[in-house]
Amino acid sequence: MKSSDKLLIGIVSGIIILVVVALVITMNRPEPTYMADDMPEGVVHNYLLALQKEEYLRAYGYLSPTVYNYPASTYIFELTVRGNSYRFRLERDIDVSVGDAAISGKFATVKVTESRFYGGDLFDSGQRISTFNMELQLEGDHWKIVDSYHYFASCWTDEDRDCH
Repeated sequence: MKSSDKLLIGIVSGIIILVVVALVITMNRPEPTYMADDMPEGVVHNYLLALQKEEYLRAYGYLSPTVYNYPASTYIFELTVRGNSYRFRLERDIDVSVGDAAISGKFATVKVTESRFYGGDLFDSGQRISTFNMELQLEGDHWKIVDSYHYFASCWTDEDRDCH
């Protein structure tokens, strides 16, 4: 066997091993779970996870009923989410990471980092990272979401817009 054949076999074997390792790591990655929702970070995490899992009743429960155009029911909430797929990021190629909360009295801001994955080329990572804030307020003993640029319908806080 020529040395160039051995080199080629070594390269192909290395690639196969890397692919297998990547698959094993991906398959063994734990499923995201819900957190305690007594802090703003937990509320945001649970809201985003419920949307991802299409558990609209649970997600609806984290929305503040004080928002101007609060959805009258879980059904209306789900219709609004599905009708605003761009704002709610319904694609499956997105990963979110919830940061720390900045709390000021009965109000909190939670920073969320979003990683969007797409088919990149040779010199492109295929990943776009952006951040946005989710605004919450303390209502009784519970933190509720009152505003956000993503994962929130703009018509919920705009008096001049109808959600339906």
